[in-house]
Amino acid sequence: MAGKVLCEATQLYNILNQHSHGRPRLSEGHYLCLIVLTLLSSDARAAESYQLSHIITARHAKWDSEGRFIMPSDVEVGSMRFIIVYDSATHSLSDSGPASDCAELLQDSSRFPVQILSGGYERFSALYPFLRTHTTLYTIRELESLSPYPVEILPGRLYMGDLRQATTPGILRDLKLSALVNVSEDCSLVFRKAHCSVLHIRIADSAQAGLASSFERMCVFIGKLWEISVYLTHLKHISEHLKCVSSGSASPVLIFSRLGLSRCCAVAVAYLMHHLRYTLQEAWTHIQQCKPNMRPNPGLVRELSDWELQRFGKRLTDISELHY
Repeated sequence: MAGKVLCEATQLYNILNQHSHGRPRLSEGHYLCLIVLTLLSSDARAAESYQLSHIITARHAKWDSEGRFIMPSDVEVGSMRFIIVYDSATHSLSDSGPASDCAELLQDSSRFPVQILSGGYERFSALYPFLRTHTTLYTIRELESLSPYPVEILPGRLYMGDLRQATTPGILRDLKLSALVNVSEDCSLVFRKAHCSVLHIRIADSAQAGLASSFERMCVFIGKLWEISVYLTHLKHISEHLKCVSSGSASPVLIFSRLGLSRCCAVAVAYLMHHLRYTLQEAWTHIQQCKPNMRPNPGLVRELSDWELQRFGKRLTDISELHY
């Protein structure tokens, strides 16, 4: 029995937005099965909205006359990497409800734990309204044409992605990005249209190109944005007349490189070591959970080891044991 576990909203967001070799992983037949369960609510209007709008690629559950869940015929439960179920607002594995009941039925057949979305549709749609849809059927071509968003490293604060994502106005708008950290050779004028603060660190995608001398500068740049955001939010709470102050408490930042696999991953690791005092191993593990195909080049890995030495006074991580 594979069992069942909770899936946080940010985890599902990252699962939905993985891509490999230029293709969204959602187009892979055995990658994700997302199942939406019927809303149990006395609010007819809310129930109708829930039935019509759901998380992208989700399938509505079907039940037989005896109340047993019917898995779609084209889904092989045993071969699916992710099976995630959700209802309106389940928050705990101990909660009773459609999502829990469905997970109980599926866990015997799954190789991996069946995941229940924590907070259900209500929480996920509030955080990521741009991933709601009315579409119920997807062709392979439609799935292949989906444009993944940057992965979320720190919820609502730090994202990591590629050049295409950093230059797509809709993505910048949906994520409410306030700043970009560009670690690539492209410093084109297109970034002027982003209406964001942009820090350019020009570096080639090469094991010989170094980022170490810029780690401090990038970490300070991101940190100052968040300090300013917290200060402005504080001002907003003490004065109702500051209409120009943003309503949000975070200033989301996107770190990106051309492909989003090497340089931006190294910077994200370095920032977690700086901001959260993570060891290199801890930061590496966190980024790898967000983006499993991360691939910092060997030169950057050595620089991250030196950054750990600088931050902690000793090397706490054996880089030969980092898996990628």
